[in-house]
Amino acid sequence: MYRQVLLPTLKKHEYMILPESVGCYESAKDHAVYREAGSLDNFSIHFILSGSGFLEIEGKQYTLHRGDAFLYFPQQEQRYYSSTKDPWSIRWVHFYGSTLHSFLSETGFGRFILWRLPDIAKLEKVHEKLLQEADDNSFLQLIQLSTITYSFLATFTNIAVPMESTSKQELDLRIQALLPKMQEKAPEPFDLEYWAKETGVSTYYFCRLFKRVTQMTPMAFVTLCRMQWSKQLLLEERKLTIKEIAEKSGYPNPSYFNKLFLENEGMTPTKYRQMYV
Repeated sequence: MYRQVLLPTLKKHEYMILPESVGCYESAKDHAVYREAGSLDNFSIHFILSGSGFLEIEGKQYTLHRGDAFLYFPQQEQRYYSSTKDPWSIRWVHFYGSTLHSFLSETGFGRFILWRLPDIAKLEKVHEKLLQEADDNSFLQLIQLSTITYSFLATFTNIAVPMESTSKQELDLRIQALLPKMQEKAPEPFDLEYWAKETGVSTYYFCRLFKRVTQMTPMAFVTLCRMQWSKQLLLEERKLTIKEIAEKSGYPNPSYFNKLFLENEGMTPTKYRQMYV
């Protein structure tokens, strides 16, 4: 079964991320694509649900299976095709937007074509939502279409791992994988040695890695997480005093908590709470 929706390229909506086409091919034994360099002016992401196929880069052939994906930038040469013996089922989207090149390049997604998706079901779910939106409304609901396209891209960039990663990139991925856990444990006393051990490096190297990945120090990240936590408590737990919220957010000293909150949010915790009565 072949499902696909083709959409016009809208030049006047440069700050949106929009699909040019989106589709899903099941058991596509005849699916074979070759595009010369410079022939296509949009980005594309394909990911394999089942079966197998092949992609060629500079004459070298790579075999792809479920959970594998490939990302092409505009103007790149493209050659990929399904296996005739074990044809792939594949989902794909071609998309464009003025901010995409800088975003994907700065986050490292321009360095590789081949990727692995440890949680492919998550990407499949949002892709189906995008395909359904394009099928139902075409380009008539642009904000909704752009929002879902962005959600698809954000999901991909969050879960994708380079198929051929260097040791440096593997360490970067370890830091990225730690961030949700660090956010969850932010109100607890910060233990640098614990987090360095989780990454498998020294405390000194952990700080260097963390700064490279997040553009901030580990303590700065924890502070932001604690600020988020405290803002949530200020609005949802109005019976708690500022001192109690400070303690629950990881700051036994309420004066220091007030100082940090003012520096980060531009107002005191009391003022912030009053704004949302």
